[in-house]
Amino acid sequence: MDLGQPVGENYANPNACFFHVLFKAAALAFYILSALFIDNFVIIFVTTALLAALDFWVVKNVSGRILVGLRWWNEINDLGESVWKFECLDQESLVRMNKKDSWLFWWTLYLTAVAWTILAIFSLIRLHADYLLVVGVCLTLSIANIIGFTKCQKDAKKRIQQFASRTFASRVSSTLQSAFSVV
Repeated sequence: MDLGQPVGENYANPNACFFHVLFKAAALAFYILSALFIDNFVIIFVTTALLAALDFWVVKNVSGRILVGLRWWNEINDLGESVWKFECLDQESLVRMNKKDSWLFWWTLYLTAVAWTILAIFSLIRLHADYLLVVGVCLTLSIANIIGFTKCQKDAKKRIQQFASRTFASRVSSTLQSAFSVV
């Protein structure tokens, strides 16, 4: 993840960027503003959790694929064990990914979790266990995406390194074979 925002380049996928940020902002804004305007905890919980779930789905299945070329999911195998599955674009496509899209994706992913953590601390300080439950659901969904995409990114880097080393080894091997076959 690059810390500085890329300069001089536009977003390649503005619609994906918009929806990537939209549900995060909507969930946070609704939760924060609902304290001022709504007295019904059930409405606050259901609406905030629904917006956070929409954000989780959009990030996991749409914006992750479009903005950073990654996708992850988790399956339970026949032995009952949890197995992580990852998809990523090929090396050539990953290199061509828009840096500004990637920057937006990673920063909003982490900043949303930080915001929910701060709201959880406020709920603890105010001794509002019910609101801590809402924040806990939203924080769990945010952290699940962080873990999934971080593991996916590490897996993609590992695959690229393995591909590069196999390609290099095969080139060296073919060069050596052709050199000795000439002699």
